[in-house]
Amino acid sequence: MTTNEEAIDCARKCLDSKDVSLCFIDCVVGSEPVEEAKAWLKVFKSSLDNVVKLYGFTNVLFSREFGSFVRDPRSHLKKKLFIYTHDLLRKRLSPEEYGPRAAAALRTSLRTNLRTLYQNWVFLVILYHLYTEGIHVVYPEHKVLSLERSGKQKLRWIPPNLVIDIPGYGSLSFFIEVPRPLAWEDTSDLRESWKLYTALRPDMMVYGGRVMDIVEPSMNPPIKRPDVIIECKELIDWYARVRDVRGPLAKPLTAEEWRNLWIQGLWDGLAEVLGVTRREAIEQAKERKGIRLNEVKVVELYRSVYNPKTMILISKYSIPSDVKREIEGHDIIVYDNIGFDVNKLKEPVEHLLKYAKPSEEIILRINDLELADIMIKLINLVKKGVISKDELYNLIKRKQIIQ
Repeated sequence: MTTNEEAIDCARKCLDSKDVSLCFIDCVVGSEPVEEAKAWLKVFKSSLDNVVKLYGFTNVLFSREFGSFVRDPRSHLKKKLFIYTHDLLRKRLSPEEYGPRAAAALRTSLRTNLRTLYQNWVFLVILYHLYTEGIHVVYPEHKVLSLERSGKQKLRWIPPNLVIDIPGYGSLSFFIEVPRPLAWEDTSDLRESWKLYTALRPDMMVYGGRVMDIVEPSMNPPIKRPDVIIECKELIDWYARVRDVRGPLAKPLTAEEWRNLWIQGLWDGLAEVLGVTRREAIEQAKERKGIRLNEVKVVELYRSVYNPKTMILISKYSIPSDVKREIEGHDIIVYDNIGFDVNKLKEPVEHLLKYAKPSEEIILRINDLELADIMIKLINLVKKGVISKDELYNLIKRKQIIQ
């Protein structure tokens, strides 16, 4: 990517072009990153097709942003410049203003979508390795795989993206990019939901069993403790980058917030990864209206705050040995130099299978309405004590339901 000065030069150069936006994209981004994105998308779509065929999904849902990127990354980047370019041509923006703003929009979009792509690819490969004969999609029942969370919390609960039953192991529930805020109507609702607005958001949480909601207001944080957290890193130098951790750290704390157990837990986690006391961590955050953390520290903060039974880090590229040792020192399992090699993700799947839990529920999908009516009557006989569960089970097993 270019500097601000180079972006301004590109804006001036492209001002008289037939298509200002595409000219600017080619000048600022260049063809190599776009071609790399297309190569990544080819691998992603191949894995997606495999999973759709294996599981029998009828459709796959992406976020609007990522769906546009999947269809055509160059056209998607052009959309990001629509308003900026419109203002440039109407002289509401000068080339000096347009260049840096438009270049920043391109950088953000490209990085965000490649991050989403790699995270989704990892999820798809996990599903590929989990597949076995007889695997059953419990949720969603309509068999539409959702790789986004738009509007999922409108009913004031956080549902999974996918729940599957694995023969010989049990059920696993997958939650991508949670927690997310719940819908709210008044001040009291917002007060309860605010903890989710400010919560840290790992790439993937996995729970053993059929888990349909992970909101637990009494917990610290207000999320059911995950069995596994999976964090994915797609950049070659991700461990050298920093980000602002805001949320509840972005403003001085009030007396009410001090009494909030979740805030206390977050301070404890932050203090732990920084190697300081809670008081020192608070003072740093107050001074900065938030705190700037290295990405390695953010990963460690996820581990400290959510306390999963197992945490896994998957890196597309190799990680320096000293960085890897530090991460592993926080009880995080690291798999690096994965690239797009499907076989390198077999071992992480073994960790997930350890937490699969059998369900007491049995789901029967019956297309024959007459047979379904017979099954309902048999279940009612069990409830009335006319026949036992074992007798019904043996009856089904011997296939003697219909004479």
